[in-house]
Amino acid sequence: MPQPADDPFVVAGSGGVVLGEARTNHEGRKALLLVRGTEDTTELRALAETMGITIVETVLQSGHADPRTYFGKGRLEDIADEQSSTLPGHPWEGVDLAIIHTNATPRQLVGVSQALGVEIWDRVRLLLALFTAHASSVEARTQVRIAQLQSDRTVLRELAQQQTTGERAGYGGGGVTALQNVISNLNRELTNLRRRQKKHTNAQREHRRQRVRSGAMTVGFVGYTNAGKSSLFQHLSGKTVLVEDQLFSTLETTVGRMEKSPRILLADTIGFIDNIPNATLAAFKATIAEAIDADLTLILVDTSDPLDEVRRKLETTRREVLERQEHEPEALEEGRPPQVVLTKIDATTAEQQQAASDLVVSHGFPTPVAVSSMTGEGVDELQRFIREQLFGAPVQVHVHPPSAASPDATERIVSSVYDQGMVEVDERSEQGSAVLKVWITAACQAQLQSRWGARIDIK
Repeated sequence: MPQPADDPFVVAGSGGVVLGEARTNHEGRKALLLVRGTEDTTELRALAETMGITIVETVLQSGHADPRTYFGKGRLEDIADEQSSTLPGHPWEGVDLAIIHTNATPRQLVGVSQALGVEIWDRVRLLLALFTAHASSVEARTQVRIAQLQSDRTVLRELAQQQTTGERAGYGGGGVTALQNVISNLNRELTNLRRRQKKHTNAQREHRRQRVRSGAMTVGFVGYTNAGKSSLFQHLSGKTVLVEDQLFSTLETTVGRMEKSPRILLADTIGFIDNIPNATLAAFKATIAEAIDADLTLILVDTSDPLDEVRRKLETTRREVLERQEHEPEALEEGRPPQVVLTKIDATTAEQQQAASDLVVSHGFPTPVAVSSMTGEGVDELQRFIREQLFGAPVQVHVHPPSAASPDATERIVSSVYDQGMVEVDERSEQGSAVLKVWITAACQAQLQSRWGARIDIK
């Protein structure tokens, strides 16, 4: 039976510990998928496909997962024997990867790697490999690297523990000492990366403060991966972003102004997915915060999915959003709660849309807005919905002509209205008066009234 080299890279799967740089191209790789019971493998297969990895066979075993090796020892031996005896043309020819369908423990990763002699991933390590391939900015690469190293460290500690207790041969001839040196180097790199990330987080926080001081309002797009966030962002902002029918095509936050609404900023960020450990997701805290801490958070739900998938993805996103907003699930109505937008309605029937809408309402949300980024259906309604959520109904600001008591030019007053709100209609008279239709917060209305007094009426 094949035995892997004592290389944490083989075990950890992300490539970050020993090689210094993670592998970013997995196109053409072949993998076995290890599954316990009758779990749905559709999503994980899609993740692998996004990376160009071919699942050549799903290997099943019933019963509960073995705490040491996930599969039973005998079953792993059978897989290893078949793998080592493959002939040219066999579906398993060229397999160099095995993927455990769920989130495995470090002990299970080590055990399966030792039994099969190929690189082992679980669900988390598959996601990290996908993140690594899609990380394009310095900030994205930093946060992915942190998550990657945190994951690898758990495996290295398991290896060290096994060597200490005599369960596993020494690492590279150096035994526990060599592994401890690797872990120490990893910890130093993590410290440096976290310091870098903290600087980026502080810079993001300062940018948000500046936007608040300028009176801009932010709308954050959140949702399950591939829910249509980037497509809708592009449609509403006119800003070109990467739009792909792929999982996790977006890893960093993109901010742009909503068209016809210069005081409203849109933030598109990374999508959610089931069963990501909090420790892994924590590396993306700053990225997610841009959307979660927005003045208005929109949860996007793909209505082209089957209803059970709509439910699962909505519940995942709802949980992640509420936990990070520190709302109680039962208190959606407090403050400015997240709102739901149904996407991709061009690919659904009216019955599907209604079923999805009913599902959203049953989870404590108001009736959702439905849109299609492909056809533009519902986009105007969504723009108005966003303005109403942020500002309430528009008001009319009547600016009276200058007088001896208040000689300021009308233009000066109108300019201050433009500074405080979002003007939709601007009508002037020859007498020096003006009537403006404005989207503006109550606080800004009060400031205008206090400054200009009898020169303006707000209705």
